[in-house]
Amino acid sequence: MFNVVNTQGRHEALKAFNELKLGRESKFVIYKLNDAKTQIVVDKVSNDQSYDAFTEQLPENDCRYAVYIFEYEVAPGEGKRSKLIFYQWSPDTASVRSKMVYASSKDALKRALNGVATEIQGTDFSEVTYETVLDHLLSRGFR
Repeated sequence: MFNVVNTQGRHEALKAFNELKLGRESKFVIYKLNDAKTQIVVDKVSNDQSYDAFTEQLPENDCRYAVYIFEYEVAPGEGKRSKLIFYQWSPDTASVRSKMVYASSKDALKRALNGVATEIQGTDFSEVTYETVLDHLLSRGFR
């Protein structure tokens, strides 16, 4: 059976997620599969507050997973809200093998990440714009 998250990879992936969730200086974590495609590892961790800085880290031709603290305001004066969002980035330009391996291993990571509000699946950058993600949240009742 294909086991994508071994003990070491799981520990590293969960540690980065828990630090993000606890607000310890990071805004997002991007995950990738190692070269052997046998485990999920942390690719990047950043505290850059810009949503554009996050989406710029998604490669044009390869898949990734990410968790991002998405901050938004429903209406002026109602205060800011934030949600942890899981992203599955699988651009149309990625290889078929990469898309298949990432799709089949997603649940192993997602199950381990407790506290994620919703999931965004992106196949091109238009599907992960700030406005698109905000519309997704609001349509799911996250007000």
